[in-house]
Amino acid sequence: MATFALVPGADGRAWFWHRVVSELRARGHDTITMDLPGEESAGLPEFADAIVAAVEEAGPRSEPLVVVAQSLGGFSAPLVCGRLPAAELVLLNAMVPLPGETAGQWWENTGQAKARSEYAAAMGRGVDPEFDLRVDFFHDVPPEVTEEAFARGGAAPPAALFGQPWPLAAWPDVPTRFLQGREDRFFPLEFQRAQARERLGLEVEEIPGGHLAALSRPRDLADHLERTVRPQAEA
Repeated sequence: MATFALVPGADGRAWFWHRVVSELRARGHDTITMDLPGEESAGLPEFADAIVAAVEEAGPRSEPLVVVAQSLGGFSAPLVCGRLPAAELVLLNAMVPLPGETAGQWWENTGQAKARSEYAAAMGRGVDPEFDLRVDFFHDVPPEVTEEAFARGGAAPPAALFGQPWPLAAWPDVPTRFLQGREDRFFPLEFQRAQARERLGLEVEEIPGGHLAALSRPRDLADHLERTVRPQAEA
């Protein structure tokens, strides 16, 4: 068994993980979720503090702690691995920063826009289609879950988050896995495969679903997250 600390992406809400939480808890695991700061002045230090606070408030545990980072969470989750006894860091459709790189610079540095445009064209959506939240993110999410997400509303992540250089000199010394949705229209699979290899020296683990796999394919995602703890259980 394990405790999974689930870090949301740009949406910043713990609700993003609710379907995965149900799956993991049904299998006997513990989960920790958190809402991330929404103030415009909040940046990477405040995000890291919120993650650490949520884990510490959950109390001590004997099972391994696995930190899971969705999308933009790839910038903040690695910062807590030196502050918490993390046994593993799992990236999910995530952004991978380089030392000194800001989240604002990441898009141009990686060529994300070109990759998205080429993927959209290959799908028959045309070159560089206008971003549409439902089409790019919620295309494979069940309608009732999509409508609940929109009814809850949401806000863009704090502007300060995109201007702060990633402060670590190197990726944290913790085992890291990279899960990537095959149908992700925002960060296409081959684009992410290149990012994982070039920036982390890792191969991605393909999973079903798009960018919001936690909402669209929670059972499949829980299966892949469980692979973190299966070798320990078998030992």
